[in-house]
Amino acid sequence: MLEINNLNAFYGSIQVLWDVSLKVNKGEIVALIGSNGAGKSTLVRTVTGLLRATSGSIKFLDHPIENLPSHVISEMGISHIPEGRRLFTDMNVLENLEIGAYPRNAWKNKGKTLEHVFQIFPRLKERGHQLARTLSGGEQQMLAMGRGLMSEPKLCIIDEPSNGLAPMVVLEVFDIIKSLRDQGITILLIEQNVRHTLEISDRAYVLENGRVVMEGDCATCLASEHIKKAYLGL
Repeated sequence: MLEINNLNAFYGSIQVLWDVSLKVNKGEIVALIGSNGAGKSTLVRTVTGLLRATSGSIKFLDHPIENLPSHVISEMGISHIPEGRRLFTDMNVLENLEIGAYPRNAWKNKGKTLEHVFQIFPRLKERGHQLARTLSGGEQQMLAMGRGLMSEPKLCIIDEPSNGLAPMVVLEVFDIIKSLRDQGITILLIEQNVRHTLEISDRAYVLENGRVVMEGDCATCLASEHIKKAYLGL
């Protein structure tokens, strides 16, 4: 579904990504793990059209997208659920969700999609007219994920969904991500919570200093001495 080959990207004169290659197949949760500054956010910005790659290729559903604007990439079926939620805090829950349906085809189906989102996140239906800034951290994350689903995506890029959440809420969020995969939504999951991420994902890539240093199935990654020492504190 998503195929990245030999991607290089710069901020000004500073190279941030070095020959990054990864693949996300339909129906998978693929984890992208790494510490702060590893290049994860830069990779997401490049895939979603916010940053132009210097070289390399990005294909989505076999179509090159590395030179396309963000709105076209979104209309093709890639949804980015950003780190830090990035909600419209002085708008209510319903308004935030409707903004997520801005692609033309999604807008036509927004009523049906909204009901589906409410089935996944019943608390959002209860708080439909409540301002986003008055929600708890977990509810805000649910709203961000619900908004991302309103565009009827084929691929969801979910960026640091556990950031700033209480441990019990983190478990709930990861359960929701698993359920989205079970409903047929393909997911690229960017996370620093390595253990939980590897437990729910199908495959993983480890990004360090802008380079992919490890890839494979999650059982292999969890058993890796490097992962244990660098990310699990073992």
